[in-house]
Amino acid sequence: MSASSGSRADRRRATEARILDRARELFAEKGFDRTTIRAVATAAGVDPALVMQYFGSKRELFTRAVQVAPAPPTAVDSGAVVDQLLASLGLELGSLPEGTVAMLRSMLTDPAAAERVRDLLGRQIEGVCAALPADEDRELRAALMVTALLGVTVGHHLLGLAPLRDAPADRVAALLRPAIRALAEEPQS
Repeated sequence: MSASSGSRADRRRATEARILDRARELFAEKGFDRTTIRAVATAAGVDPALVMQYFGSKRELFTRAVQVAPAPPTAVDSGAVVDQLLASLGLELGSLPEGTVAMLRSMLTDPAAAERVRDLLGRQIEGVCAALPADEDRELRAALMVTALLGVTVGHHLLGLAPLRDAPADRVAALLRPAIRALAEEPQS
């Protein structure tokens, strides 16, 4: 009996994973608003009712599909945080997970996706801020550093801007390094 329930549980997990994979693809391609439960079900080869049974709503399906949390910087000084941020840019200009692309594509049209991105970026900003020299603009400087990299990522992945798309990640990082380093340093009075 446990063997049959185990295989049933395995089939259920496989079906759920297939639904999530197809949902990630569609959310990344079309965003939250233009992706339908019916389209996800068709792509996954299941009935729309099964998608609803597993996830309850389109919102919950989206939430589960985009569960990607970028790790906040772990550097403890401003020089190391610059290096860490620019190294992450190389990863971001590579191939982003579809869940991340889905969240980025949806953040401007879906309030819940925007809130999730705000929360994730807020945690990144806090991590960067902790590594910067203390002054009145430390949090603003950290936000500028993080959002500059977000802008490069959006320009590359969502907008497909040729100069960003065609440039090697290490070249983009080299050109950004002086600006990010200037933001990381304590301003001279």
